[in-house]
Amino acid sequence: MSIQNGLSRRERQILDILFKRGRATAAEVHADLPDRPSNSAVRAHLRTLEEKGHVKHEAEDLRYVYSPAVQPAKARKSALRHVVETFFEGSPANAAAALLDSSAASLTGDDLDRLSALIDKARREGR
Repeated sequence: MSIQNGLSRRERQILDILFKRGRATAAEVHADLPDRPSNSAVRAHLRTLEEKGHVKHEAEDLRYVYSPAVQPAKARKSALRHVVETFFEGSPANAAAALLDSSAASLTGDDLDRLSALIDKARREGR
């Protein structure tokens, strides 16, 4: 399931909030949204996200607490795949090059070592 496909801008904003917080009530989501819609609109979006399988809820102290239905690692992969396909012609190398070009100055030695190890591993595995 691609987490980005089929979601409105507002639904993506709500999911972003839930991923950052881990879990939140509708009121907490509402407080974090830019250009806040009404409380009832937030609740409607949460219901829609739940129907689409992106969000789940638990009843807690007479209120619903929402959380992402997808693990963050899976959502990250899906979102990254979407960005690579949409903006980098499906090329992970182009995406990595763009990231390195824009943030090379802020990479630490540990960051560079980790990237080098990942590249070496990919070479060994024949990717």
